[in-house]
Amino acid sequence: MSHGTTAGTGSILKQPKAVWAVAFACVVAFMGIGLVDPILPAIAADLQASPTETEFLFTSYLVITGIAMFFTSWVSSRIGAKKTLLIGLAVIVVFAAAAGLSGDVESIIGFRAGWGLGNALFISTALATIVGAASGGTSSAIILYEAALGLGLAIGPLVGGVLGSWSWRGPFFGTAVLMAVGFIAISTLLRSTAGDEKPVPTRFSAPFRALGRPALAVLATTAVFYNFGFFVLLAYTPFALVPLGISSAISLGFVFFGWGVAVAVSSVWIAPILTARMRRTRVTWTILPLLAIDLVAIALLIHSVVGIVVFVVIGGLLLGIMNTVLTESVMEATDLPRSVASSAYSGVRFLGGAVAPPVAAWLALNIAEPAPFIAGAIAFIVATLVMIVGRGALAASDGRAEVDEAEQAEAVLVGDAA
Repeated sequence: MSHGTTAGTGSILKQPKAVWAVAFACVVAFMGIGLVDPILPAIAADLQASPTETEFLFTSYLVITGIAMFFTSWVSSRIGAKKTLLIGLAVIVVFAAAAGLSGDVESIIGFRAGWGLGNALFISTALATIVGAASGGTSSAIILYEAALGLGLAIGPLVGGVLGSWSWRGPFFGTAVLMAVGFIAISTLLRSTAGDEKPVPTRFSAPFRALGRPALAVLATTAVFYNFGFFVLLAYTPFALVPLGISSAISLGFVFFGWGVAVAVSSVWIAPILTARMRRTRVTWTILPLLAIDLVAIALLIHSVVGIVVFVVIGGLLLGIMNTVLTESVMEATDLPRSVASSAYSGVRFLGGAVAPPVAAWLALNIAEPAPFIAGAIAFIVATLVMIVGRGALAASDGRAEVDEAEQAEAVLVGDAA
């Protein structure tokens, strides 16, 4: 019996043009996360900034993304998904271009915060739009969304590395251009009602109230610690590789291209195989400790280029599985509107990630080089414990609620027959 998937996953490629338009824009949006990874050392050197200051390029982006996520369902339920998506894309175009024109790291940090606002409006609404407009069921839509995420995370560092080898400003201008293309694609291909038919305005407090639901509270708490570990791996590893001779934008771009490809492959192909054979909660209990082991391995091999690169890519495989399984769990865990569940979960998730980059840089500077990875491993273990302790609230995300209802219905029929 399948515990984690729904029917229709085979139709993932047979989607309306509007879904592909949103998916393309998702790829570009997620490129923005990893885009700055290869150019962090170059920005630090050119603008005379410390690693901790430079890591705030991630933090400002993620903090504003996380805070704004709580309000995206309120916005989209009033002006519609299409307008929300377009406003988000337009904001990203403006602030990405402004970051490229900046002359100091403080300005880039500020413009990355504005970029995060646009990202929040777009990403949260895009997930609900794809789930609502895609054919093939919820699981197919989420796999498509996670494929866009993985592809964006893979291409982002590579584009950042290629353009960054010319100038660290290049990736910012490149993002602005690609987001403008996404804006045109969505404005022409997405109907105003696609994925958002007859929108019912949600309350301003809806995402905060949603976190009071036990299932969403468990998943959101898990996501805080999970994303801390995720962004230790993504945001701090470039600085760990610099002393080992991997410092150019193009070299770092290829390392994280491999990581992103691993994320994409596992989120699209490996995650569905696992969830078809065991419950989603069991998948998370299995993968989260493996992620902890992966980061401990990086900590132990902190002076080995090959060791770090190999375990970064292995980490990508594990992270891709977790991304898909957690997103599916959130979408299935409650009867809340998808936009509300997505806003609440995503808001907490990004705030968890925002803490990691500067904390990792501080730990490396003040404790020891391997300390950030040990901290990330501890975060993955805490996330595992949260899932285990809270497993009783996750029946719906495991598909058990439907099974229980079916068994009850069967019992009633048997009783009537008797």
